[in-house]
Amino acid sequence: MTEDLKGLALDAIATSAAADDPDYPRFHVVPPVGRLNDPNGLLVDGATYHAFFQFSPFHPHRKLVYWGHSSSTDLLHWNHHGPTIVPDSSYDLSGAYSGNAIVLEGRELEGAPVQAPYQLFYTGNLKDPVTDERTASQCLVTSSDLRNFTKWPGNPLIPANAEGYTAHYRDPQVFRDPDRPGEYRMLIGVQRVNETGAAVLYRSRDLVSWEFEGELTFPGAGGAFSSFGYMWECPGLVRVTDEDTGEEWDVLIWCPQGITPQREGFENIFPCVYTVGHLKGTELRDTDGTFHEVDRGFEFYAPQVFARRPSEPGPLLLTAWAGNASEDDQPSIQSGQWVHALSLPRALSLKTGRLIQRPATDLPHDAGQPALVGTPLDSGQYEPAELHGHRSWQLRLEAEPDRTSGAWGVRIGTDRSHVDIILDGGALRVDRSTSRYTQHGAVRTVTLPEGCASVLEIVHDRSLTEVFVGDGALAFTMRSFVDPDSSGARLLAGGVLTLKSGRVRTFTPVPEAL
Repeated sequence: MTEDLKGLALDAIATSAAADDPDYPRFHVVPPVGRLNDPNGLLVDGATYHAFFQFSPFHPHRKLVYWGHSSSTDLLHWNHHGPTIVPDSSYDLSGAYSGNAIVLEGRELEGAPVQAPYQLFYTGNLKDPVTDERTASQCLVTSSDLRNFTKWPGNPLIPANAEGYTAHYRDPQVFRDPDRPGEYRMLIGVQRVNETGAAVLYRSRDLVSWEFEGELTFPGAGGAFSSFGYMWECPGLVRVTDEDTGEEWDVLIWCPQGITPQREGFENIFPCVYTVGHLKGTELRDTDGTFHEVDRGFEFYAPQVFARRPSEPGPLLLTAWAGNASEDDQPSIQSGQWVHALSLPRALSLKTGRLIQRPATDLPHDAGQPALVGTPLDSGQYEPAELHGHRSWQLRLEAEPDRTSGAWGVRIGTDRSHVDIILDGGALRVDRSTSRYTQHGAVRTVTLPEGCASVLEIVHDRSLTEVFVGDGALAFTMRSFVDPDSSGARLLAGGVLTLKSGRVRTFTPVPEAL
């Protein structure tokens, strides 16, 4: 008898007590039960945001990956929906792996599969139970209403890896070709047969028939990416306008596994990086091999940008997995049978070739101002009264440079179990060594970008903390399992501190819609 995999997942969700866990975030996408990892199929539909994600409802007892689904109208309150892609077909029996979405409109619908406005692409994973040999294929799911999802009867679209590459061939990103209207391209992360990482491009007019174009190359990079790790995961290309110059650039964001650059950073198990250039054919030109980490925190991987209709432009929004490989040993798996979350969406822009990332849930101008603002504070600890009793909040502080001396920052938690986030001259120092989760990094010091303003913004949600320095010049994401009985935060002043400005808000969860 064939298993009812969707029914089993729904049963696991229905009997889950994950939301009762005091560490369970309230304003991030989290799994209703089990394990979450990469964001998938992110899209904007009118006033509603949809986040799909890698979802293992039976974790840790059984590794079987579905696509989960949550939606929101404000990027803060997320409603769970039933699993979207169930791994029950001959080509994905070992899991429905990562991919993206494209939202069609107008004449685009005429030639689209079943004329559906929502086209979701993913990698079907199949492993031989005897040899463990992998087959990876690129597949399609369509939807007319984002409630019902149908696998394309002609799946898989791309049944196997191209010659010269291994079966590590996954994570498709489909996008419109801005230089050839009416055509689409697919970017896939791959491994060459010599076990080095790369990305390849395909082209299509109908989203079903795909022609192999070739490997993405970097003619001006001096070979910097020719042997750059052993596998490239979750590659994505996005066109961004530089805030200073007005020039458009193509930003390649990807996760090269196995790189060890001889410079500060890249401490995570697998990093996530970006480089900036201009895509022409299969060449990313005008990049000299310079690359940077997207986020310097302990937990950040597999970011993806939300897809939009061309007629509904808006800010470029990015979300990532607030986790990484081999990090399933977090306290929540014991206390609530769930693990991992997605980062809060952040707005992307570019300044002189560097990504700027700001919380998409920006603090409104009429948000409350902490009473501590404007008063010179001596060395010591101070509790912002506005945060007292709250475990989910957003706080933005700007120091007055001429009236501040010494390090300053914020402590989340108790003296026994806490995370310290400190600005000290030209560096950000984060210390979670007394917290309940330190296995993959306890203390990290990050050199701030040149000219970085003394602005510290923190989004904290129970066990997940995101830090933005200098109005988005630096982002730092981490899991922060502090004392679950603690609330609020304390302002830490290492010398004289004068806050020039500040804004704060706290969050109270609302019931999910039925």
